[in-house]
Amino acid sequence: MTHRQTPYELLVHIDALCRGQSAGLPAQQEVAQTWSGIGFRIADQHFVAPMNEVAEVLHEPRYTLLPGVKSWVRGVANVRGRLLPVMDLCGFFGTELTSAKKLRRLLVVEHRDVFAGLTVDAVFGMQHFAVDTYSAVLPDINAAFAPFVHGVFVRDQQPWVIFSPHALARDDKFLDVVA
Repeated sequence: MTHRQTPYELLVHIDALCRGQSAGLPAQQEVAQTWSGIGFRIADQHFVAPMNEVAEVLHEPRYTLLPGVKSWVRGVANVRGRLLPVMDLCGFFGTELTSAKKLRRLLVVEHRDVFAGLTVDAVFGMQHFAVDTYSAVLPDINAAFAPFVHGVFVRDQQPWVIFSPHALARDDKFLDVVA
């Protein structure tokens, strides 16, 4: 009479066979911690916004001009049935949009009562940085950015300044759009 293995004994046997076959495999290397954000450009400065602070990225939509607003308020656009104020982020910071309209993008921010599209020169998509490349020491940047930035990541000698759209959405100067 032969001994019939129980399901548990069979699983233990299969486990032992698998472990015997895996002896030559390399050990798992340590996984590096990363930080991810949306990369974009204003003039010649590269920025990265935290993923949770950008609702979406859009091509610059057609918009309707608004009277009596500051020059950096481009107008209002209809995005899927919702009115989206379009703000020229470059103009807000006192710089000029440098890229052609087809390269420009809108970073859509939805924070508290603010729903707005921020026009930037270009968007580079999702960027990933090793957390050990973070520095609190900022490179030489326009002083107008200071209240909205909090550190920098460096990759391939390129600094990516961390920009907070939520901090911008809480700023009184940004919220004061009436000319």
